[in-house]
Amino acid sequence: MLIAITHEVSRSIVRCELTHLARMPIDVERARTQHEGYCSALRALGLEIVSLPEEPDLPDSVFVEDTAIVLEEVAVMTNPGADSRRPEVESMARTLEKYRPLSWITSPATLDGGDVLVVGKKIFVGQTLRTNRPAVEQLQGLLHPFGYKIHDVPLTDCLHLKSAVTQVAENTLLINPRWVKKSLFEGFKFIEVDPSEPHAANALLVEGTLIHPSVFERTRNRLETAGMPVVSVDADELAKAEGGVTCCSLIVRV
Repeated sequence: MLIAITHEVSRSIVRCELTHLARMPIDVERARTQHEGYCSALRALGLEIVSLPEEPDLPDSVFVEDTAIVLEEVAVMTNPGADSRRPEVESMARTLEKYRPLSWITSPATLDGGDVLVVGKKIFVGQTLRTNRPAVEQLQGLLHPFGYKIHDVPLTDCLHLKSAVTQVAENTLLINPRWVKKSLFEGFKFIEVDPSEPHAANALLVEGTLIHPSVFERTRNRLETAGMPVVSVDADELAKAEGGVTCCSLIVRV
């Protein structure tokens, strides 16, 4: 079975870290309503939700993806690039140790889970303001025994790798080619986001179905035209905190 580990929206999300977006007012209650709708979509796909309680002093804690990389063999606890986010890893480690052995990324390496795209035994790691080259080297050392190969990926103008590219089918990626080059993903097929929707590349693939933000209608049409089932969720309030649909859960097969 699959579980989705989530985290309640913190009342302090209005003080979230921002890198590429201007700060806008965030309606906390609306963000919580949208987050519950996201969890309901996961439940409808058969996942059990493991919800961690609110942490009022951790503004970005709803974005659990950045705290860990969950693989079949191990969970790698990250070392987020923003100092304010590093305490989030502790509570997630206490939860994940119930399901996986843990490994750890340590300084001077910094790593956000949103910069990590796992496709089979290939792991692509974005080189961003939050994730550095030592993290790539540590991941290779930690995961080589399990047969994974790590590929570092330069990108521009976005927070995380999965802002620019995500997996939407077995061998297909949804991509914004202005932010990351297709040539870095040899052997894959691509669906490009609509040019008017640069932030639309973040989709969550769960058991053959995509969860995707409802605001990106043109890109959703491209996905559906390609025969992919899509569940649309409202996520625009959390997007003000530079969050996407992959950010808000860690999917674990148990």
